Amino acid sequence: MTLNPSDIQALWLTLELALLTTTILLVIGVPLAWFFAHAKSRWWSILEVIFSLPLILPPTVLGFYLLVVFSPKNHFGDWWIQLTGHPFAFSFSGILVASVIYSLPFVLQPLRATFKQMGNTYTHLASSLGVSSFKSFFIIFIPLNMRMIISAATLGFAHTLGEFGVVLMVGGSIPGETRLLSIALFEHVEAGELFQAHQLAALLLFAAFALLLTINLLQKGKRESFPHA
Repeated sequence: MTLNPSDIQALWLTLELALLTTTILLVIGVPLAWFFAHAKSRWWSILEVIFSLPLILPPTVLGFYLLVVFSPKNHFGDWWIQLTGHPFAFSFSGILVASVIYSLPFVLQPLRATFKQMGNTYTHLASSLGVSSFKSFFIIFIPLNMRMIISAATLGFAHTLGEFGVVLMVGGSIPGETRLLSIALFEHVEAGELFQAHQLAALLLFAAFALLLTINLLQKGKRESFPHA
């Protein structure tokens, strides 16, 4: 497989986006999943639905509303320009925010289900031993669920690799800035460059297969480690 320089650039940019997105998703997704698994207020349920909307919302709709929210004509857009030094649209930081929002439920949902399945037994046990909820989260919940956390991170990484609609809507196709593999593939097909399109499609297909196989092996390992679950 021989990629041209612009496609290699798109490959590295895609990997950078996926790694940064996955890191951010873990930082915010793991504690959010824990709160959602134990929260009883209906307000948390409404917030969970909002975070889960990207599961069924067309990516272009999400991208459109992000452009509206971060338009330079309103306060959020002005704040974004002051923070980053450039507009939200057609920027790497813009597609990073879009990717985090779009992939969040793919990390949040499996972790929430895992934490919910554990119940409150470990929490009550830790509390009886004088361990705070905050501390028990790091010394009990995370170590016990490390396989599922890695699995959710892998799923988020895989989902980011294949993003198209939301990143195209927010970032367009600027080489070295917002042109990702999925966008490069679309452009090759549109230009009738089928050989280059086949290469990128095969690369994405192989990556998807390898990542999904990793997720299945991690989940199988978790079931074997905890046969009672």
